[in-house]
Amino acid sequence: MSMKKSLLYTICLSFIINISFAGEGMWIPLLLKSLNEAEMQQMGMKISAEDIYSVNQGSLKDAIVHFGGFCTSELISGNGLLLTNHHCGYGQIQSHSSIDNNLLKNGFWAKDLASELPNPGLTATFIDEIIDISEAALSGVADEMSLKDRQSQIDKNISEWKEKLVLKDYQDVRVRPFFHGNQYFAFVTTTYQDVRLVGTPPESIGKFGSDTDNWVWPRHTGDFSLFRIYAGPDNLPAEYSEENVPYQPKHFLPISLDGVEAGDFTMVFGFPGRTQEYLPSVAVEQIVEVSNPAKIAIREKALSIVDKYMRQDEKTRIQYASKFARIANYWKKWIGESTGLKKTHAIDKKMAFEEEFVNAQAKDSPYRFILDEFADLYDELAPYAYVRDYYSEVTGRNIEIMRILNVARRLLSSYESSGADGFNNYKNRVNSFLENFYKNYNPEIDKEVFAALTQMYVENVHLDFVPKGLKVVARDGKKDDFMDKANRFYSNTIFVNGDRFMKVLEMDPAEAVEIIKNDPAFTLGMNWKKLYDEGVALPYNEIKFSIDSLQRVYMAALMETFPDKRFYPDANSTMRVTYGQVQGYEPVDAVAYYPVTYLDGVMEKFKPGDYEFDVEDRLVELYEMKDYGQYAAKNGKLPVCFIATNHTTGGNSGSPAIDAYGNLIGLNFDRAWEGTMSDYNYDSSICRNIMVDARYILFVIDKYAGAGHLIKEMKLVHPKAN
Repeated sequence: MSMKKSLLYTICLSFIINISFAGEGMWIPLLLKSLNEAEMQQMGMKISAEDIYSVNQGSLKDAIVHFGGFCTSELISGNGLLLTNHHCGYGQIQSHSSIDNNLLKNGFWAKDLASELPNPGLTATFIDEIIDISEAALSGVADEMSLKDRQSQIDKNISEWKEKLVLKDYQDVRVRPFFHGNQYFAFVTTTYQDVRLVGTPPESIGKFGSDTDNWVWPRHTGDFSLFRIYAGPDNLPAEYSEENVPYQPKHFLPISLDGVEAGDFTMVFGFPGRTQEYLPSVAVEQIVEVSNPAKIAIREKALSIVDKYMRQDEKTRIQYASKFARIANYWKKWIGESTGLKKTHAIDKKMAFEEEFVNAQAKDSPYRFILDEFADLYDELAPYAYVRDYYSEVTGRNIEIMRILNVARRLLSSYESSGADGFNNYKNRVNSFLENFYKNYNPEIDKEVFAALTQMYVENVHLDFVPKGLKVVARDGKKDDFMDKANRFYSNTIFVNGDRFMKVLEMDPAEAVEIIKNDPAFTLGMNWKKLYDEGVALPYNEIKFSIDSLQRVYMAALMETFPDKRFYPDANSTMRVTYGQVQGYEPVDAVAYYPVTYLDGVMEKFKPGDYEFDVEDRLVELYEMKDYGQYAAKNGKLPVCFIATNHTTGGNSGSPAIDAYGNLIGLNFDRAWEGTMSDYNYDSSICRNIMVDARYILFVIDKYAGAGHLIKEMKLVHPKAN
């Protein structure tokens, strides 16, 4: 082994085998006592694992709420007051906004309970209990079973276990696989359906820096919003009713006014969405070299078009604000992810670790050639994965009309299976979706996106996977022909006009079906989908199934080969705890970042009239007067954001940052751009989660908005004074 390779191996093994105080890992709360408590307390935590997770008494987990199934939130008062990110509540804030009453631009603060705004469909879910059911789920499962038989046995076992479980009428249970199907845990849940908007700062605070600052440190965004959970008179879940009352929680988080310093213990509690920490190097290489560049290019083109229109008028900006943010979010994330994976030599580290893994296997080990199997499978998957990325990005996420074509397809399917009744039933189910879609739809924007992205698809995807409707352009057309085709396409379809499409839906179902079937947009969309389903999705899914099955074996092999390592499961939208320390970092040579930002930085970035960096006069006034009240730091400045080494991902948006004593110190909302690769490879040198300082949140509510009645609900504490 060369000196260079030996050094690389040493670094890698240290990184993989040991969990340092860096903050790597997304841990199951149920297991903190046995796996993490001692280390957490050594790092400075003053509470116990029982204080974090308990089924016998109120604990921190009872203040942590799955917000809408896509974000995290937390209770901060005994009256059901719920804190989450501005971007998590963005859709609800937008739905209550109009040109005449623009809550996005102006903010909103309910003066009393009666003024709080309902949000149909928004839910708040609590985790009542976590149960390890691995033994029951895997009973009777044998290595020699076929993959189909294995899964059938597991499904049967889980079904039988659920039948024996005693639940209350309002509870549900969800079972999730962990470690790629090597373990199973059940989550007993309670979901509340009445969640109302209480307060939100204007975008100039809640979205300050917008897309320019997204995934960036230093950050100065007050990314928070307030909701309230309502319950029936018995404090149990109930559908929306004016008779409902604020929920009374088992536990809520006190809020610390003492702030943070470098080295302070931090803990983030929430529902991280998806990570893939145990992928083989060949998979990560495909992500960096093929998948991410393709997706980045597609979204960059779409965003440039939408941005151009959003800058032209206020109506379009309101219509497309949420959609633009959604598309831009992962576009920028993927750029940072690829940069971080390259910067930290993640692929080389994985390869060195894989070599050590192979060397640790006996000659007759069933795991000896598992990495060769991965290489063959990923090589086979590559061409289909590339087309899949293009198809999903172009048709599924960026050309809006494709969403309506999917609705139309399901309408036809309902008609074919259940006749007119099926058609009408499905139509009634999607009416509200269609109304909301067309409310925020501009066909001119979509047409230009269609032209640009279909051109990219044709120029970058093998002709075998290009639908007939686009092949003419591919063979004979010039660049401008894509726009010409888009003009004809959007002029001759019913789907770009909401009133026109809704009138068709009011016709006799048989007549409506014929119109839909013969629509040129529908024809193209269905031909494209058929080509994709048969030529791409089918082989892709078959190969991916083999990869996923091999990943389960590989995960078991890792745990068997390195028995002294504390493995943490990949994120899967279940409740997790991650912990670390407040700490700055050095992103590039000769640059060092401090861990805390202040209101001074907001004013340094301030650009009057700019839609990303404008600042309201009231905030400027408070800054100039230095009127920060009890929310100022020891240095007299007003803290805005801070960073720490907590291992987070999507789904942790809105997660509370909790101090050593169990108090709220901040609100997680992002990761530093250079460390977004932590979904595949956590590196303590650059992986940082970004949080709004709790004192800035309180300052905005109290001093800026004058909503002191909300502050009175909360419990403000000084834990460091003890």
